Amino acid sequence: MTARTTRLDAGVRTALQALGAAARRGLDDPALAELVQIRASQLNHCAFCLDMHLAGARRIGVSERQLDLLNAWEEAGEAFDERERAALALTEAVTVLTDGFVPDGVYEQAAEHFDEVRIAHLIALITTINGWNRLMVGRRIPPGSTEW
Repeated sequence: MTARTTRLDAGVRTALQALGAAARRGLDDPALAELVQIRASQLNHCAFCLDMHLAGARRIGVSERQLDLLNAWEEAGEAFDERERAALALTEAVTVLTDGFVPDGVYEQAAEHFDEVRIAHLIALITTINGWNRLMVGRRIPPGSTEW
């Protein structure tokens, strides 16, 4: 494997941390924030972020059942409520952007469960974790690393 940089400009780190913190505060649901960040990190194969957000989710009491079934949330029955499902669908749509946009139906489903302010914060949170995922995966920062 080619050696990759572990450097990240302090200003970039601080800006992303501030954006993520503001998005989490505005969403006002720490458990859902962790589920969203874990799901995006699963899709992006970011072991560093998965390690960090799984630990965070456990710390705040997200159920092991939800964490175990998150990768298959659509098939997980009652493990996720409709609000969580809407947030996870939006997470996947914003993360993958298969069609180059978020489908109207996915957005409308989320809008049924989140007011305009919270949906804006949810999208900001999804965008932020995707940025972190790409920064960590692009540099192959391993889980638990303190050099980043």
